[in-house]
Amino acid sequence: MQAPRAKKVPKELIIHGDTRIDDYFWMNQREDQEVIDYLNAENAYGKGVMKPTEGFQKDLYEEMIARVKKDDESVPYKKKGYWYYTRFIEEGQYPIYCRKKDTMENPEEILMDVNIMAEGHNYYSIGGLSISPDNKYLVFGEDTVSRRIYTLKMKSIETGEILELNIPGTTGGASWAGDSHTLFYTLKDETTLRSAKVMSYNILTKEEKVRFIEMDDTFNCGVYKSKSEKYIIISSGASITSEYQFIPADSPEDEFKIFQPRIRGLEYSISHFENKWYITTNWDAQNFKLMETDEVLTERSNWKEVIGHREGTLLEGLEIFRNFLVLEERTNGQNFIRVINQKTKEEHYMVFESETYDCWSSLNVDFDTETLRYGYTSMTTPSSVFDYNMATRDKVLLKQQIVLGEYDESLYDSKRIWATARDGKKVPMSVVYKKDASDSDSSREESEVVNLSDSASSRIVSKARPTLLYAYGSYGHSLDPYFSSIRLSLLERGFIYVIAHIRGGEDLGRQWYDDGKLLNKKNTFTDYIDCAEYLIAEGITTTEHLYAQGGSAGGLLMGAVMNMRPDLWKGVIAQVPFVDVVSTMLDDTIPLTTGEYDEWGNPNEEEYYHYIKSYSPYDQVEAKAYPNTLITTGLHDSQVQYWEPAKWIAKLREMRTNDNILIMDCNMETGHGGASGRFEALKETAKDFAFLFMLEGIKE
Repeated sequence: MQAPRAKKVPKELIIHGDTRIDDYFWMNQREDQEVIDYLNAENAYGKGVMKPTEGFQKDLYEEMIARVKKDDESVPYKKKGYWYYTRFIEEGQYPIYCRKKDTMENPEEILMDVNIMAEGHNYYSIGGLSISPDNKYLVFGEDTVSRRIYTLKMKSIETGEILELNIPGTTGGASWAGDSHTLFYTLKDETTLRSAKVMSYNILTKEEKVRFIEMDDTFNCGVYKSKSEKYIIISSGASITSEYQFIPADSPEDEFKIFQPRIRGLEYSISHFENKWYITTNWDAQNFKLMETDEVLTERSNWKEVIGHREGTLLEGLEIFRNFLVLEERTNGQNFIRVINQKTKEEHYMVFESETYDCWSSLNVDFDTETLRYGYTSMTTPSSVFDYNMATRDKVLLKQQIVLGEYDESLYDSKRIWATARDGKKVPMSVVYKKDASDSDSSREESEVVNLSDSASSRIVSKARPTLLYAYGSYGHSLDPYFSSIRLSLLERGFIYVIAHIRGGEDLGRQWYDDGKLLNKKNTFTDYIDCAEYLIAEGITTTEHLYAQGGSAGGLLMGAVMNMRPDLWKGVIAQVPFVDVVSTMLDDTIPLTTGEYDEWGNPNEEEYYHYIKSYSPYDQVEAKAYPNTLITTGLHDSQVQYWEPAKWIAKLREMRTNDNILIMDCNMETGHGGASGRFEALKETAKDFAFLFMLEGIKE
């Protein structure tokens, strides 16, 4: 097949005395038939290129499906006399939300069968299920387009009837006041999709009121109920600034009181318990500290320190119990759970055996308990849910993800290794692979010692293997090592899978994030390249067998490193890639732009304009030999508009100097998150894997 060639309609874009020529600006018109025709042409071409793998894709899909326990069920939790849980039926794409009164032996009550709700829809997503305090009503958000714009709907729990409530344009969630009549929810701006307005609605009087409008277009707002259920709380926030307001949940008509007025650069979050508030804040504490204050005297001048700031430890989360405080912390790239007895002041860290893992506080709705429910996984251990007695330190495994097909954890190994970046910073990587028969026990033992001392990691495996290097590196989002049954399809075929914990995330604390944003953003890209070069230098892989993958802001990473070092990668998978950074950040009418000036910088300011342009993948495409590339996007994407990858592939095809594979898959039915339904999404993953295997010459 002949690759599509997009028409060129040069458009001058001038700012700060600098002129950019965008030949494909015309693709921004979502309703233009010529745009749709071009996207369909790219899809047809991509399908043609991948046609030899269609049978393999189906086999991969069936292989991944075969590992999934299809009639699965979550661990139940108890709230107000009911046990709540979610289950899946054998062939169901969507969850069934259920509960049982008092004990799990009582009859099941189905709150919502999403399989039935989704019938007739190409895309279907439910969000924000919330039950009224009197147990009569269930409110939920419904998205049938994949733009992350939800319509609030309500169901009678007693009759099962969907009621007349129909509120469009929301974020999907709602919180009930104590009267079981008043709903609080957030509306999105119709143009920018910014969460901009908090509303209340009385289901009896049908009265709708505006309760708060966020006027700062760099902020988003939301509304929720405190864990104590005593307060309704409005949150407002930008990347580096927070503000909260609250009213008693039993007085929904009260005027909201500001907790602590916003101060640029001051971040804080609040948790209520009995007669006080706990505050997690970066006030004179880059890695955050824990403070408390009286229930009424909430301004910063009244805050008292509970846990001070620590240079090497990031405070990430807080769970409150009557007699215990549980802190989620991150030190040297690894997260930990710290338990503090409020009465005796004794404290301890929970012990985990793996070298690299992820742990987190799970659903804990009860203050009056000594039991912490937490989750645990590693790159070789399936996701697990435990109950942990904080007094006796005993733990009980409630459930571990079932992997069908006789998964044997002992056949795989995971490590944490460190690459040295060009400026001397140590960048951690989490590695998982299937052990090879030639990797003897003695050499593995030596490897463990070697890795801990940060020496040659080549002894992890006896010979170079195909390797997929994944990363994100933005918004302070840390990529923790996790288990994936889907990933086994790579590992079983000899691949090594690596997560690079590059700057731009908070993996090594808040400074790690600050060093990978704004005018430091290029550290994100060079860290990733340095990780890749380390894997090659240590014999783990070679340029002929190294693959790169990232999505959204991680797709920006893909575009940047393709421009900077196209020679490093045999293939690249760029998922919903944010690649037209300058034009997007100059257009304040599209989603996310104004709220992200603190992440990327505002290109209306000349210094930021030139810096962003210097790495923006679309602007930096040149006449180069680019690697084999698969680009994915969705027509209805509200996070990264479809035209960014569409313009990018058109320019790549025009400028590149080789004939490597260059294809794009635009899902015409979905948005940023891809297909809905637990199985449909696996078809997209099967295509990604088939692309890698095709390049490796693996055919089964």
